[in-house]
Amino acid sequence: MPNRDLAFTREQLEAILEKYPTPFHIYDEKAIIDNARRFKNAFSWNQGFKEYFAVKATPNPFLLKILHKEGFGTDCSSLTELMLSEKCGIVGEDIMFSSNDTPPNEFQKAFELGAIINLDDINHIEFLDKHCGIPEVISFRYNPGKLRKGNFIIGHPEESKYGFTKDQLFDGYKLIREKGTKRFGLHTFIASNELDSQYFVDTATMLFYLAVELYQKIDIRLEFINLSGGIGIPYHPEDQPVNLENIGKGIQEAYDEKLSPNDLHPMKIFMECGRMITGPYGYLFSKVLHIKQIYKTHIGLDACMANLMRPALYNAYHHITVLNKENEPCTETYDVTGSLCENNDKFAINRKLPKIEIGDIVVIHDTGAHGHAMGFNYNGKLRSSELLLRENGDVVEIRRPETPDDYFVTLDFDKLNTFNV
Repeated sequence: MPNRDLAFTREQLEAILEKYPTPFHIYDEKAIIDNARRFKNAFSWNQGFKEYFAVKATPNPFLLKILHKEGFGTDCSSLTELMLSEKCGIVGEDIMFSSNDTPPNEFQKAFELGAIINLDDINHIEFLDKHCGIPEVISFRYNPGKLRKGNFIIGHPEESKYGFTKDQLFDGYKLIREKGTKRFGLHTFIASNELDSQYFVDTATMLFYLAVELYQKIDIRLEFINLSGGIGIPYHPEDQPVNLENIGKGIQEAYDEKLSPNDLHPMKIFMECGRMITGPYGYLFSKVLHIKQIYKTHIGLDACMANLMRPALYNAYHHITVLNKENEPCTETYDVTGSLCENNDKFAINRKLPKIEIGDIVVIHDTGAHGHAMGFNYNGKLRSSELLLRENGDVVEIRRPETPDDYFVTLDFDKLNTFNV
């Protein structure tokens, strides 16, 4: 099996493991910044381009501040994500608020912060008007139905809960204009973890055609088109990373062909990537506690799916490195498991790895997005710490591990003592 590089020197690893108990997630600041700059550069041809980092991918304020310094906004979809952005000093139109089945207080917070509100349902126009009013700028999420194919994580658009139909879009823009909105945007969200570069060019082309039709038929001139996110990362060692430069060039060509000749230049292009910004630059470190040999050999870690849910949820592949055995042959076949009382609590099934011993440290790759963020407390499990490898080589704790006190804090034991059964 091909090796995957780690972002750490041997000396750094020894110092980290001596100071911080496993399990923990750790992120590589320099790699994230370099990747963010490369991403922006691929779309530098568009003067209004902006990336709104998907907070759901890695909702840590230290990372949000790092990315905001690089010019990124935040893509939020809940009250607490809005509040997290606010605490990082990210407000106004640096926030794109896209949610669904949205309660009033979330719209009210987005309205209060001056965020760009991206509506998911035509019925939300009246709902928004009732609870907080109509903003100057509004965006609608488009669901193209059978015009586009989705992928495994999202499903096909016609089966998705997201977005307006095409007819609803036209009706929605006319209604929202009558209510006073002056600036308009268009959005779609139809794929996740997609590795086909052409997919994103085709999606942009679809939206550009739609922008022309909106302008010509109902005189709605869009200020921006938000291509959302969905750019995947190469989880498998044999996967090829998406070529950002090809995506940027392909979308530029479609822009020049579809928008410029139809009096729709300049048009701002927005995106909302999360996974491809931070995903490859996070690692979950865990220690081998047990080796169980029954019908298969199970390697029991001190991490579980509360630390990384993707393998159990999606049967997703995450590469595993056994520290200090990177160059040893992968002669053994293991299931790598956690301690949750669920049989699908497995990081790998039938994985070929070097011979493992109790006390070995395993590193699970590509956990920089949808890793710690998807943690939970089922079975009373506590979520791990998050660390950051700074550009200067220092390591800082950017989220402490949970404690039993955190788990019990929402329970009123004083009331329990007077509770009769």
